[in-house]
Amino acid sequence: FLELAGAEGVGSTIFAVGNLHTVTTTLYGVLLVSGDGGKTWMEPNPRIEGAALDQVQFPDFQHGWASGVMEEPLARDPFFLVTADGGKTWRSRPLFNETHYGSIQQFWFDSAKAGQLILERSQGSASVFEIYETTNGGDTWTIKESGSKSPALSRAPANESLTWRVRTDAASKTNRIERRNARGAWDTVASFAVRAGVCK
Repeated sequence: FLELAGAEGVGSTIFAVGNLHTVTTTLYGVLLVSGDGGKTWMEPNPRIEGAALDQVQFPDFQHGWASGVMEEPLARDPFFLVTADGGKTWRSRPLFNETHYGSIQQFWFDSAKAGQLILERSQGSASVFEIYETTNGGDTWTIKESGSKSPALSRAPANESLTWRVRTDAASKTNRIERRNARGAWDTVASFAVRAGVCK
């Protein structure tokens, strides 16, 4: 099954992230790009085994980040895929140098250098939320806050003002990439079947 989690438009180029999974296992993290407004798609980066990608953001036309986490057997080793050439090439950049359990709940970059993220870690039946900041494009991150309540990123826009979203349409069994139009309604730009194919 294909599960898309996030989308972002940069000029006429659209990026989408998600994963391929079976009923019980996450197989690969997937990054997709369309250079023709959603008509055709390709994968600019190899699929990442055992990972899920869930957000993508470009603060300018060249610099982009896609957040991911290794899923098997538990959410661990959060990372970013990073591009500095408008999405032509990507490289993986781990958040931590050693094994670290937890996943990136949200992130936001104001510029090519300044960003924030919320990391969620499970501790027994409870969750701990940590806010990290970077001033060097994500090369290093500094923890700023930690607590049991889910925080908000001070500089990230509210969901109501986002331009792009991914929505699963149950009736057609598709993942839909949608863009908000000038009237505030959502237009479908592309759709992908949830059932990606059957291995024989």
